[in-house]
Amino acid sequence: MVQTISALGLPEGQPKTWHSLEIVEAIADLETDLETGLNSVQIKQRLAEFGANELTAKKSKPWWWKFLLQFNQPLLIILLGAGLVKAISGSFVNAGVIWGVTTTNAIIGFIQESKAEGAIAALAKAITTETTVIRDGKKSRIQSQELVPGDIVLLTSGDKVPADLRLVQVRNLQVDESALTGESVAVEKDTRALKTDTPLAERKNMAYAGGFVTFGQAMGIVVATGNATETGRISQLMERHTDLSTPLTRKFDKFSRNWLRVVLGLATLTFVAGLSYKNLQEALEAAVTLIVSAIPEGLPAVVTVTLAIGVSRMARRHAIIRKLPAVETLGSATVVCSDKTGTLTENQMTVQAIYAGGHQYTVTGVGYAPEGEILLDDKLVNLNTEKGLQECLLAGLLCNDSHLENKNGKWVVVGDPTEGALIASAEKAGFSQSHFTKKMPRLDGIPFESDYQYMATLHKTPQGKTIYVKGSAEAILKRCTLLQKIDGQTHPIDCVETFRQTIIEREVNIMARQGLRVLAFAKKPVSNQQMTVDHEDIDTGLIFLGLQGMIDPPRESATKAVQACQEAGIQVKMITGDHAVTAQAIARRMGIHKNGSVLAFTGAELAQMDQQELAEVAEEGVVFARVAPEQKLRLVEALQSKGEIVAMTGDGVNDAPALKKADIGIAMGGAGTEVAKEAADMVLRGDS
Repeated sequence: MVQTISALGLPEGQPKTWHSLEIVEAIADLETDLETGLNSVQIKQRLAEFGANELTAKKSKPWWWKFLLQFNQPLLIILLGAGLVKAISGSFVNAGVIWGVTTTNAIIGFIQESKAEGAIAALAKAITTETTVIRDGKKSRIQSQELVPGDIVLLTSGDKVPADLRLVQVRNLQVDESALTGESVAVEKDTRALKTDTPLAERKNMAYAGGFVTFGQAMGIVVATGNATETGRISQLMERHTDLSTPLTRKFDKFSRNWLRVVLGLATLTFVAGLSYKNLQEALEAAVTLIVSAIPEGLPAVVTVTLAIGVSRMARRHAIIRKLPAVETLGSATVVCSDKTGTLTENQMTVQAIYAGGHQYTVTGVGYAPEGEILLDDKLVNLNTEKGLQECLLAGLLCNDSHLENKNGKWVVVGDPTEGALIASAEKAGFSQSHFTKKMPRLDGIPFESDYQYMATLHKTPQGKTIYVKGSAEAILKRCTLLQKIDGQTHPIDCVETFRQTIIEREVNIMARQGLRVLAFAKKPVSNQQMTVDHEDIDTGLIFLGLQGMIDPPRESATKAVQACQEAGIQVKMITGDHAVTAQAIARRMGIHKNGSVLAFTGAELAQMDQQELAEVAEEGVVFARVAPEQKLRLVEALQSKGEIVAMTGDGVNDAPALKKADIGIAMGGAGTEVAKEAADMVLRGDS
């Protein structure tokens, strides 16, 4: 086995920057073949070297040793000693009470620690799946645990990514990596080599374990398995922080140590003074009596009962407290750090602005539910007179590979979230997808490709055959020669360049500054003899229909919670894997700021800072975007180093290390991953 391969799967080493290698370099380093894959001898050798493709926790202490360590607290040691003295003196009832209190406390701590270890197990389940590989020149289905570095993996829509892959072939591939990176929409993938310092969320030539293929197909080479994957690195980050330390436990520990010194000092003084007046036995009894009477043996019981009452009250408010001391920490928090996607926001893309026929429209409603209105100047539009708007909505509805479903009373998208938002906006205008797909059936199509930045479909319509196109504004506008006005009539674009710069680009920029993702729409009538559509058909002669701007909108309940926190003097900070512009726009909408400013930093900027600089930035910044899981962890540690008591909320795998390190970690109970819930101290029953 060559050295380059041996460097792959070692958890202790620095991960290789596979995204920066050309495909031929990756193939050479991994000693594999795209046509035949690995042979049985190579598979056996690598399985022996790297082990199974599964996450493994470091070997834990025996259960009995963990239980005994629960007694390793100054106050409990004193209580155990006091109980022993009571037993020796014949007060067995008192001794039993004291030992009962200490044992109950130890059992609670033992159960809490055992639950905390469940986070690694939940993380392991998140990447377990079946996968298709090429081995010995044949395709076969195997369990993901059997994968080794160098395996050739085939992905199709609906697959879970089984290991970290360097992509070598892609066809319209989109992967949902939100749980790992915090990216709110599926990422379009390609195979081009990237710069070494490319952030995790922007590595388009990689697919990471636990991701979900929402569209397209791909072939990739396994470059890391088990603990060496990016998900495995998260498990190692969580293992570094298994202690339960809260403001209450720290105060309790400090009080115990100080009180121990006081009691032992007074007992020693009593014993020395007693020797002057009494014999040795009487002096010793007096000292022991002082120790026993000075120890507040009822304190742990009182604290436990008080916290249990708090846990019960929180449960009635739909919050499950997994670790008793966390209920007190919640009231002590000075900073709330929150993930964006699925926590502060709905995690459902929603069209909120439309530009068509020279008019700017506002779309109400949230998520994929077809509930809302389309307004012009705050008035409900009359679609019968808004022909331009109709065509723009229709293009988004027909040039679409996704559909919406109502599952258990909740509307969800089957397919791409962006396309789901387009369907919802059309349905708000009364356009039924099922009706129009029958009335205007698709004859052919060009799927979205990142090289072209557009998708096109050919439809048979009552007016004749028409090609509908959607894509980036840059890709669509340069192909347009006509503009559809509000009355449905088309007009030549006299000066295309001026038109783009002075009108459309202005509208695109307005939407972009609001954090909206902008798509442009166009159409082209063709002859009734045409049965297929190709790229040459839409190189020119398109009719520009309009723009639709969408975003993952903030939760109304989260906005109110942010306002309540800030009024109470609690800082609120957004830590997300999403883009900085989008995150800043969401922060402004929700009123998240510090002294009126929304200062934002990216993960790339944070990576250049030492711990002291990071602590200052963490205190002053409001939005931290494009951050990796370990950077979320560093930000929490930086805030704690400034004396802040940090609450962290999140729902993804990438939030788990920070949830575990924070003074109190809070996971979303609805959309939250099992990994986040296991790492958290508190779980909300829903996502509100």
